[in-house]
Amino acid sequence: MVTNQAYLFLIFIITGIIIGLLFDFFRIYRKIVKTSDFVTYLQDMMFWILSGMIVLYAVFIFNNGELRLFMFLGILLGTIIYMIFISTYIIKINVKIINMIIKFLKIIIIPFNFIYGIIHKIIFKPITFLFINVNKSFNNFLKKAQKIKNIVKN
Repeated sequence: MVTNQAYLFLIFIITGIIIGLLFDFFRIYRKIVKTSDFVTYLQDMMFWILSGMIVLYAVFIFNNGELRLFMFLGILLGTIIYMIFISTYIIKINVKIINMIIKFLKIIIIPFNFIYGIIHKIIFKPITFLFINVNKSFNNFLKKAQKIKNIVKN
């Protein structure tokens, strides 16, 4: 019985660490992307819903839906351990990785922008020029035809 409870306590410490990791994903996203207060509110709601689902899943899978005080103490201890010892490293590493990915993507996008600019100048500008002038010529033709039609009627 005691070993089973120790096992459950360890499971809920791990659950607390998972919840801390989930919280850090939201924190990392907020460091990368500036969000409005409303979006932050929605993200907080999503965090609490996901956290509740994780806790309920762990309770039902590992303890057949029975709630015990030591489970919540395990979650609290796991979250505290994560926040004190792991969180700062996870945030720093992930922010650096994401910023490196963004810089890499910007470097990759530069040649595509250059190629797009060349294609735009060579193909799209002449086609646009052609359509604009054909449209103007057609409108001028219609105006002249209308004038001739009015002269013929009179």
